Amino acid sequence: MEKKLQKIIFLVFLLSLPFFAFADTLGETREFFVDPNYDFSQREKISATLRKVSLNAYFYLEDVWFLALEEKERAEVLKILELTAEEFDNVIYPKLTSFFGPEWKPGIDGDPKITILFHKMKKDVAGYFNSGDEYPRIQNPKSNQREMIYLNADNILSPLLKSYIAHEFIHLITFNQKNRIYGVEEEVWLNEARAEYAPTFLGYDEEFEGSYLWQRVKQFISSPSDSLTEWQNLKSDYGVVNLFIQYLVDHYGAIILADSLKSDKVGIPSLNYALRKNGFQKDISSIFIDWLITLYLNDCSYGPNFCYKNENLKKLKITPSLIFLPSTQLTEINLNYSIKEWSGNWYRVFGGKGDLILKFNGQDDANFNVTLIFCKDTEKCKIETLPLDKNKDGQILIENFDQKWSSLTIIPSIQSKISGFGMQEPSYQFSLFVSMKPKPEEDPYIRQLLERIAELRKQIAELQRKINEILFQRGQLISCSKIEKNLYYGLINDPQVRCLQQFLKSQGSEIYPEGLVTGNFLNLTKKAVIRFQEKYKDEILKPLGLEKGTGFVGPLTRNKVNQLLLQFHPSP
Repeated sequence: MEKKLQKIIFLVFLLSLPFFAFADTLGETREFFVDPNYDFSQREKISATLRKVSLNAYFYLEDVWFLALEEKERAEVLKILELTAEEFDNVIYPKLTSFFGPEWKPGIDGDPKITILFHKMKKDVAGYFNSGDEYPRIQNPKSNQREMIYLNADNILSPLLKSYIAHEFIHLITFNQKNRIYGVEEEVWLNEARAEYAPTFLGYDEEFEGSYLWQRVKQFISSPSDSLTEWQNLKSDYGVVNLFIQYLVDHYGAIILADSLKSDKVGIPSLNYALRKNGFQKDISSIFIDWLITLYLNDCSYGPNFCYKNENLKKLKITPSLIFLPSTQLTEINLNYSIKEWSGNWYRVFGGKGDLILKFNGQDDANFNVTLIFCKDTEKCKIETLPLDKNKDGQILIENFDQKWSSLTIIPSIQSKISGFGMQEPSYQFSLFVSMKPKPEEDPYIRQLLERIAELRKQIAELQRKINEILFQRGQLISCSKIEKNLYYGLINDPQVRCLQQFLKSQGSEIYPEGLVTGNFLNLTKKAVIRFQEKYKDEILKPLGLEKGTGFVGPLTRNKVNQLLLQFHPSP
């Protein structure tokens, strides 16, 4: 029994030791496991040759990819590899490890150098890190048993290569600082956020146009309402975490990222811990609300927390959803929306004359925060918080709204959940009721004229209704007059999608050849939206810095659709 116990203890001891191996030799060829989800050909294993050895890394190139290049291209790749290795040793490795902490060294393989493997990946994949490589094959049969990151070989000549390497290397550091030292798994969104900040930390985003940050800004602008904490590994996910972390570091320092990493906490609790450690009174929830305000105003004159300090982000502003109020009649609008936790949503009310009433009604089990921003043209704006009762309801009356303000922007958000985020977080419902009541006219003659106008409008409306019935039967009329909300792939049995499909069908076969009206936003509808966006690219795509359509029906696309819808629903 005693001998058996000794054998078990000895075996456990062996498994706890690093897997020692001889140093790799320049020119040697090895087989590596790769992730088929990212590999261009969905392979699980490839052959690669060690083409460069630096002070801190081995640089392997996939054989099939490298040998398919022409001789001149190979020489250029090897030259880039030399420069990349020098950059890694002199900038990336020392700066990131000295600030964020080291990777596991010498690590599972007993070798102080990390491995950087370049292999051909799918087009939109820049690289990845596989934590499974940090475990012996007795635990993970597909482990490469070394500290390792993977880069897309097709990006080896890209000016963003060093940014991609810095991003993936942060993941390697994170595994050591979180998983290995503290035995905890970092929340995916924060793990990616730290990695997203690495290029900026190293100064690679200072020349903004074409930079890593420049790309993320474009992705964020196309989908600013994406949740910070829900992670589906989409470009929009990377855009939002990058822009939030830029703001956080702008105001509270990169030390928040480092101290939150070097703790036994993960996600939002780790950031709150780091803020307290560095003497800040605010928590991430209130900082997130400040960030939402910044994305609308981005002007330090409203307060030091309502702007970006990064020179490259000082002009960044989102485009809110618009709610227009007519100025000559009593208007009542009731709109229903849904949002996810830790997401930004902006609704700008403008137009109208008289007293404005705003009512907010939120889902009972959601802890809403509602920020109000009143602005008078380009003059000073005022920021307030709408008080909500226990039922998540609130309202405000602004007398003579048009004389005091030109717009009111409503920013609802939820920051209740602080851990355990996944790929599909729940949505929460709320409604906005906006009413504008014009002041009564004192002159009896004017009142008589207004009454006569009202009568004529009723008669015209009835005639228009009859005309519309005829046109609708002929397929020359669309059943709705306006796209009220953003539309996107995946919506099912949605009346607004049905309206969009009717409109796209009316634009002809070059836009929507299938002409299906189902209410389901799937591939055919997305392709039709892309054709429409590219047809009107000057109005829809160029203001966002895009060349190709996205298929997402956001504010600019909706504005163009609604403008064209007027021909189907002419005003009386």
